[in-house]
Amino acid sequence: MTRALALARRGEGLTRPNPPVGAVIVKDGRCIGTGWHRRAGGPHAEVYALRQAGEAARGATLYVTLEPCSTYGRTPPCCDAILRSGIARVVAAMPDPNPAHAGRGFTLLRKAGVSVTVGPCRTEAERLLAPFATHQLLHRPYVTLKLATTLDGRIADSSRRSKWITSAAARDHVQSLRRASDVIWVGAGTLRADNPSLLPRPPRGRAPWRLVTALEHPVPLDAQLFTDASSARTILAAPRGWHPDQADALRARGITVWDDLPRTPARFLPALLTRLGTLGALRVLCEGGGHLASALVRAGLVDELLLILAPKLLGGPVGAMGPTAWPIARAPLFTLQETLPLPPDLLLRYTPAP
Repeated sequence: MTRALALARRGEGLTRPNPPVGAVIVKDGRCIGTGWHRRAGGPHAEVYALRQAGEAARGATLYVTLEPCSTYGRTPPCCDAILRSGIARVVAAMPDPNPAHAGRGFTLLRKAGVSVTVGPCRTEAERLLAPFATHQLLHRPYVTLKLATTLDGRIADSSRRSKWITSAAARDHVQSLRRASDVIWVGAGTLRADNPSLLPRPPRGRAPWRLVTALEHPVPLDAQLFTDASSARTILAAPRGWHPDQADALRARGITVWDDLPRTPARFLPALLTRLGTLGALRVLCEGGGHLASALVRAGLVDELLLILAPKLLGGPVGAMGPTAWPIARAPLFTLQETLPLPPDLLLRYTPAP
């Protein structure tokens, strides 16, 4: 199952709106087939593994990171292919998170005489598939908020320069996060201050959407996101009535402009995430800045917080949460899930506390 999970991760950022899934077929203690889901509309992981195993799959065990699908979509059900192959046992890390499908595949397999085991490496699989589960259950993408800060919580110096707070190792890790994401998101302030490309480097086949939110002020029309070779994969999201001249100019360049969102902040963010869900986006990586980060925290829309700490002190006014302040009794709480050294920096992964 560990091997199947590693295979599944190869598909992150490529399969939307489908989940990344890996599969391994074992017979007589030997691996005879492997596969992972490579793109939506293409064969599922189980099909790749079965094709590789061929006739040897009869009587073998299939390890798969998610319950095999049991309904027709853009491809036939994997359960049908498993039954035709003569697989004797299926070991799945977890059931389908969609309540309409959960358990159906297992029931079909068991009725046909296939032994089914559920649960090995379930915690790891649930983390991998959390974006898919969020999309299925909440109809919006899973939001990862990434903040690169100094020890005193600053995301830029007093001149608003942020390059580079963190090390090359940390920046390389951020590129892997981008490759696993379907949307890379910044606010208009970060766009103006940093003029980022938000492209994963190297892309390795990924083409994520790049998202900028602008609530009040205009945006620089000469920014990379609006002028480079990937500009057709850029979305500008704004409330109703936002600078019609700029909206028209961006549309003329092929930028996707959503300027019909609610004006009130409490409704803007949920509406935007629902719209992203309709695109099939599973995972959104938000890279700031402070105003956007604090708005997401206030709205309870951060599913995962990644804090990259650099061993530096900057002081100054540019904090990770912008001007937002909470009293101690009402401070948002997070639970530490993982630490990852990125020398000399340290990545801390949190999820919201219950």
